Amino acid sequence: MKSLRTAFLGELVGTFILTFFGCGVVAASVTTGAQSGVFQVAIVWGLGVALAIYSTAALSGAHLNPAVTVSLAVHQRFPFARVAPYLAAQLCGAFLAAATVYIFFADALSIHEAAIGLTRGLPGSEGSAMVFGEFFPNPGGKPLAEAKAIVTHLRAFGIEVIATAVLMLVILAVTDERNQERPAHHAPVLIGLTVTLLISICGPLTMACFNPARDLGPRLFSAVAGWGSVPFTANGIGWLTVYIVAPVLGAVLGGFAHRFLLKPGYVEGS
Repeated sequence: MKSLRTAFLGELVGTFILTFFGCGVVAASVTTGAQSGVFQVAIVWGLGVALAIYSTAALSGAHLNPAVTVSLAVHQRFPFARVAPYLAAQLCGAFLAAATVYIFFADALSIHEAAIGLTRGLPGSEGSAMVFGEFFPNPGGKPLAEAKAIVTHLRAFGIEVIATAVLMLVILAVTDERNQERPAHHAPVLIGLTVTLLISICGPLTMACFNPARDLGPRLFSAVAGWGSVPFTANGIGWLTVYIVAPVLGAVLGGFAHRFLLKPGYVEGS
């Protein structure tokens, strides 16, 4: 196991990479219309995840997600003493990525807000804050009051739990050495494609979080960059329940699914 300093750096850089690509493509889509349809956004997210894993797995194991870290601590004997440093690194990486995206798109965001009559920091400005944090239903670059879908708090919570459980199940399956069909060096690609598929399904509903650091880091940045309390009030307590608690719970449940449904078969076949 690498030193904690090396692992911290790996988690920070890896989470920066995936958040930069992810929030960056959302920013491009919202402010310029560069991407058409959810899949174009989703595939950039997925490729960003794959590249981040390839870049940093040798340093830290490339958790890049507090939900993954907690699940590995529960199910894979990842040292609990490293959980807090990993989470801190992930949050810092995501925050820095959000700041970088803002530097790129600051003018475009202002033009977008002026074009649709948003005042940053007032209700409705989640239509531009969505570049950073996530909201349910997906605002689509407009105030939530104009959203096309209707997603209740409970439904959003359930979506994030189930989708993150599926993601964690795939992560454990494609990295389990006892799985004789695992893709070995191609596991990051399959994990990234899983993220792509899940975003394609869940993105229009909850913006598809699955990663508390990816959401909270940029959400905190948006709060200090002019959006004030909006990122933490537009969905009420949903910022905590749907985008932090639900992914962690889902990842732990995904770990149980791997342990009791798949792992026994891997062991039997080894």
